[in-house]
Amino acid sequence: MNIVVVGSMNMDVVNRVSHHPLPGETIKGKGTSYIPGGKGANQAVAAARAGASVQMVGAVGTDGFGKELIASIARDGIDTSKILEKEGTSGLAFITVNDEGENNIILSEGANGKVTPDDVRTALGNANFDALLVQNEILLESSYEAIRVAHEKSAKVFYNPAPAHAVPKDILQLVDILVVNETEASVVLGKPLSTHTDYADAAKQLVTLGAKAVILTLGSSGSLYADNALTVHVPAFRVQAVDTTAAGDTFIGAFASVFSGENPMESLRFASAASAIAVTRSGAQTSIPEHGEIVEFLQSSVETLPHFERWESSHVDHD
Repeated sequence: MNIVVVGSMNMDVVNRVSHHPLPGETIKGKGTSYIPGGKGANQAVAAARAGASVQMVGAVGTDGFGKELIASIARDGIDTSKILEKEGTSGLAFITVNDEGENNIILSEGANGKVTPDDVRTALGNANFDALLVQNEILLESSYEAIRVAHEKSAKVFYNPAPAHAVPKDILQLVDILVVNETEASVVLGKPLSTHTDYADAAKQLVTLGAKAVILTLGSSGSLYADNALTVHVPAFRVQAVDTTAAGDTFIGAFASVFSGENPMESLRFASAASAIAVTRSGAQTSIPEHGEIVEFLQSSVETLPHFERWESSHVDHD
């Protein structure tokens, strides 16, 4: 699979804490790490480590982090020739992780906010690729331009609208696989979600609005896949979470690396295994597993493989 990723590249400044501070509270941290991240770069690394051929389109700043961000993903064999250098700072993410592995994140977009639609069209114009991965950590119009170009080239479009915004219907109709978590789905649809039926309804509604298929990731509750034919829940593997940073990006990159359009269930299981491994490790790109690790994990978990379950929406007639 030849994949191009259009998206963000950040240096993650990660602070470990016993608990997340309350408003006005000062707490003592357990240590600080600098780890390359950004949803775009994370998904690129996840896809590359899962076995895909990957090219990154994005931007870094002229600060000291820029060259390290490029070098970091180049070590995974990712083509970095279309990464631009923009005057100013690189993207930064300030991440706080508590003892339960839950995180809070503040983004400072830096160079990511300077990637223009023209930059994207120029970069993708002469590129050959089977699939596009794109998110919302660059300018929205630049993400949308990437989707338009990929659709023109008949490439599969995997869109993760995070940070979440309402998605125009004309863009949604160009998306092959829309990947959202509970919060993102709630924002995109403009309504709260809390029950199994809510999740199934949301996934089917997003398909009705135009996406060919939807993956709704549910953290420790697994994931939900929906298209015009079915809605299926895939429970998560049971592991001890250390840090959930980049778990969603790992899932998306791994899924895209093996998805052919004919094997959604096996692709979901592969992606679930990849993200399960990722949450047992600290950091963003440092937590993402290699293809062999994912295969070994699946083989060692053969007795406890998640079973697919049909989740009905309130709009589906029950037999």
